[in-house]
Amino acid sequence: MGKEKIIAVNKRARHDYHVLETFEAGIALNGSEVKSMRTGGVNIKEAFAKIENAEVFIHSMHINPYEQASSLNHDPLRIRKLLLHKREIKRLIGQTSQKGLTLVPLQIYFKGGRAKIEIALVKGKKLYDKRDALKKKIMSRETEKTLKQHQKRI
Repeated sequence: MGKEKIIAVNKRARHDYHVLETFEAGIALNGSEVKSMRTGGVNIKEAFAKIENAEVFIHSMHINPYEQASSLNHDPLRIRKLLLHKREIKRLIGQTSQKGLTLVPLQIYFKGGRAKIEIALVKGKKLYDKRDALKKKIMSRETEKTLKQHQKRI
């Protein structure tokens, strides 16, 4: 397969949620949307996925209008269909019916010339979980810093 070119990453998702499982899905897009995505005009910070009538749709994903498309341009916030296998959708239906579990996009990328999105089944973190994660991140950063300083002395 071709190389992956990451277009957009949702950094807040891993901070705000416990990622339980990830899925790769295709996205049903218009031509102007694909061209806009290739220039990096995508925002998935507020986006979320919903299952409706045994199909998965992504809401609040903003794709900038493509400047050269003129009157044939797309609606930046339209609801887009995600392309998953039927067995994956059935599994997601069962898991999202549990209280507190939802679907959130983690990243969008091109793989073999096709737009793909990585969605995750997530559970919300409590405030103290976020604080613990932040403490661990700061501690690891400080240890790396001291190791670098120590290596420079040697």
